[in-house]
Order: sequence, then C-alpha cells, then structure tokens
Amino acid sequence: MYAALLKNELVLAVSEAAKVQLNPNYLNQEIYRCPRCKKRVILVISQRSAAFFKHFRPYQEGQGEQDEHRRSKLLLQAALTAAGMPAEVEVPLADGALRADVLASPNLAFEVQCAPLSDEEYHHRHSLYRGIGITDIWLVGRRHYLGQQLKKTQLIYFRQNSAWGCYYLEIDPKRSQIRLKHHILEAPISSRLNYQTASFNLDANGIDLLWHFQPSVRTVFGKNWEKEEKIWLEKQFREKSRLGYRIAGQMYEKGYTIETLPAAAFSTWRIPGTTSWLEQFLAK
Repeated sequence: MYAALLKNELVLAVSEAAKVQLNPNYLNQEIYRCPRCKKRVILVISQRSAAFFKHFRPYQEGQGEQDEHRRSKLLLQAALTAAGMPAEVEVPLADGALRADVLASPNLAFEVQCAPLSDEEYHHRHSLYRGIGITDIWLVGRRHYLGQQLKKTQLIYFRQNSAWGCYYLEIDPKRSQIRLKHHILEAPISSRLNYQTASFNLDANGIDLLWHFQPSVRTVFGKNWEKEEKIWLEKQFREKSRLGYRIAGQMYEKGYTIETLPAAAFSTWRIPGTTSWLEQFLAK
C-alpha cells in the first residue's frame, strides 16, 4: 500500500518517509488510515524497496506466538529506524543459512524469540552470527519472561556486561516496551532469582535511554532468605530429588549436617546457572 489517509487527506508513503529522514522521531507518530477500510495502517521503511503502508493490528493477550513475534519485530524495527538505524526485518544472511529477525545495522542484529528453542538450535544460530561478524542481541517473548524461579530453558538468553551485570531482555508488544532485568543473581542453592527491572518504550527515546542506561545497584534479598534456603534444602532431602539425593550423599560422606555446614553455603548468591558454593565445597 503506497498511499494512506492522514487527517482525511491522501499522502504517499515516499513523501512521509522523506519526513522521517529529516526527523526520525516522526515515524508513525501520525495516525494513518487505509483509504478503503479506514482502519489504521503504519509506515514501513525498507532499505531494499520503496516505503509502504501496512495494516496495523494491535497485539492482545491470548494471540499466538506467531502474532506476538510478528508484532514485536515491527515495533522493534520502527523504534530502531526512529533512532536513526537502517533497520530491516527478515534479512537473509550467511548465504541463506540464517535470517535475522531485525538487522539494525551491518554488524548488529536482533532476534525475537517467542516460541520454544533448543540449546542446539540457539548455539547454531549464535555461531552463524559470530562467523559473519554480527553481534546478535536476543529479546524474549511472553513464554520466556523471567519470573521468580529460574528455568533451564532461559539460561541461553542471559548476557553479562560491566554496567548491567548479568542481564536479560524481554519484549512486550502489548505495552510496546523492552524490559531489562539486570544484576540477576540466583539463590545460594535453590533456583530463586533476585534482580532489578527497568522498562523502555519502543521509540527513539526509549532506544537511546536503553543504550545509555547506567543503573544504581541495590541488591535486596529479603530478611529470611538464608532460613528459606535451608528449608528448601531439607525439602529436597525429604522428597529425594536428584539434587537432594546427590548433596545428601556428599554431606554424609564428609560428616556434615545442615546445621554444621559453613554459613557461606546459604549466603553466597551466584550467576544464574552456575554451580552453587555448597556443591563446589562438597566436591573438594
């Protein structure tokens, strides 16, 4: 669709795209309408073809992962374009072996993961990006949102840097936001998580704020977490879980009870997915 209604007047996509070139913040700030059905459309700017309009479908809870994925990609592309980046969606790379969800620049790509993904497939795609010199940033959809307990399937999406510590990126098309969960730590023995959250709108300003975000770190674990970790470990012993069975055997061999273990066993928080202090201690 190469034309749309703006305030009841017909405008061309190429003309509106020219305004975006002068002012990236202009992208989809106006409400465009389809000349036929009068429903809302959005302006899409592509480096490979002329600008065009396409129908806008607001994302709603309950829609499938495909709709969530498609909507998230378009919102992300629009935000990156507004921020001055030549973003495109569904770009084939690595001689067709890889397709970037959003290619923001020649050396930066974004992957939006809403469906399940195996470790093998993730590492295959990640290595393809690395092989062609492109940094891949992964944002996850609702299925993979981080809660209070760590799931093993979430481990592949964690990243680390000096400003944010261990961090995790989520995309929320309903609120049109990116959520950054940063300085994430896993409990000393259980899979309970502790982290801080910052949200950024999917627009030029939000992308800029995310890029330069410098959080103030305030790690608060709560009052009784050491006691709760001991209770959790006792429960593993009673239920004879795989972890409980292994730790109970090691403690028995070395003559320890929960009461005689060093305090560090229940007080040393860790990077998600890493071996606990207690297991390292018992393995010595």
